[in-house]
Amino acid sequence: MLPRLSIVTPTLNQGQFIEATLLSVLNQEYPDLEYIVIDGGSTDNTPDTLNAYRPRLAAVISERDDGQYHAINKGLAMSTGEVMAWLNSDDVYQAGALRAVGEIFEKFPQIEWLTTRRPMTIDAEGNVIEVGNIYGFTRAGFLRGDNLPSCGWRAIGFIQQESTFWRRSLWERAGGRLDVNYRLAADFDLWARFFGHAQLYAVALPLGSFRRQPAQRSFLQSRKYLDESKDILVRSGGRPRARLLQKAGIKICQSERQTFRKLALRLGLMEPAPVVTLDQARGWVLGEA
Repeated sequence: MLPRLSIVTPTLNQGQFIEATLLSVLNQEYPDLEYIVIDGGSTDNTPDTLNAYRPRLAAVISERDDGQYHAINKGLAMSTGEVMAWLNSDDVYQAGALRAVGEIFEKFPQIEWLTTRRPMTIDAEGNVIEVGNIYGFTRAGFLRGDNLPSCGWRAIGFIQQESTFWRRSLWERAGGRLDVNYRLAADFDLWARFFGHAQLYAVALPLGSFRRQPAQRSFLQSRKYLDESKDILVRSGGRPRARLLQKAGIKICQSERQTFRKLALRLGLMEPAPVVTLDQARGWVLGEA
């Protein structure tokens, strides 16, 4: 049986995008979905949109809060699902993503959190403008800055928040909350805590799309996000490698030549990353990238 999936969407005056976000979740018709929306007191058309979809939502809370991460904590605290995630109110899930996530968590109890190897970006109108290609994720790579681009060293790419799902048991072991002291990078802090308890598995399937639009906080305050993330990296014991080693390691990670990867593994420039793939005959299978 597919696990119950709890998704929280925090929102504040995102009336231009909120319906697309809601439909990207609801139209997947996942059989055991608990979808909670936390509205921080919107004054645009968001309340009307939420009222229209209220019968299909597990809960809608409309009250002032202390920001995005406070709202997410509130929603996740009232959720009951075995698998958890949040989706911001201008981002969307890809069709079929929730069933794939549910099947993977059902089949592999050893997987405690999961993300995509194919992060997608869309523009304000919903057009796909970028699709990433990441070989996988490891704790060692995270601690050397592989998942923190634009900080003065080479990196393979962010762990895409809107494509990341985890078990409640991991959430609870990692503290059971987002740290609201980080106004922008509480997601990066959560990944650091998760890595202290479990490997991150990745699937070569687009799960969610980040919407790039001029009014978003991550666009307007990207430098502050990176500064917070670097502080988290250091606090977690992380340290980027020497520039030449980091450059070589990332170039090999992005190469499709297996001989290069085998050499890099022997030299310690990269580590095998746990991945999930879809086999025509066997369904979802575990492996290494």
